Amino acid sequence: IAQLKQQRDKLKQYQKKITVQLQQERELAKQLLHDGKKRKAKLLLKKKRYQEQLLEKTDNQISNLEKMVQDIEFAQIEMKVLEGLKVGNECLKKMHEVMSIEEVEKIMDETQEGIEYQRQIDELLAGSLTAEDEEAILDELEAITQEDLELPEAPSEPLPDTTPEKQAVKNKPKPQLVTAS
Repeated sequence: IAQLKQQRDKLKQYQKKITVQLQQERELAKQLLHDGKKRKAKLLLKKKRYQEQLLEKTDNQISNLEKMVQDIEFAQIEMKVLEGLKVGNECLKKMHEVMSIEEVEKIMDETQEGIEYQRQIDELLAGSLTAEDEEAILDELEAITQEDLELPEAPSEPLPDTTPEKQAVKNKPKPQLVTAS
């Protein structure tokens, strides 16, 4: 890839050189026409035309080189992808060696048996109580709630106020309004 890129760069330098030459030859052809040397100017323009064709060929070569560089770089990426797929396939094969279909089926069957066993236990627990058991449970629940509600009776007479601050306020004489006449 590096060599292809170097070749491309050399062709680009060559193109610059030819472009400068073309400009110089065009100016020289103008000068020759001005001086009346039409035959030399025509010969110079033929040379210029040939160099323009070389310039076009160089463009095509540069384009081919760049396409080749891109193709090679893409091929390298594809190789890396292929290597990754290869490693992935090897890992899958190793995992398949560790776990066989029979082993997975056995585990699934055991899991199903465990689920079925748990369901049976749940049914026994849920369905083992008869209507009489349910009634006894409700009676016991009612008895427990009644125990919590049995409170001593409160006195019905008002209690005397014995705080010293309130006694002082009660014994203090009330102020009387005095009006000025």
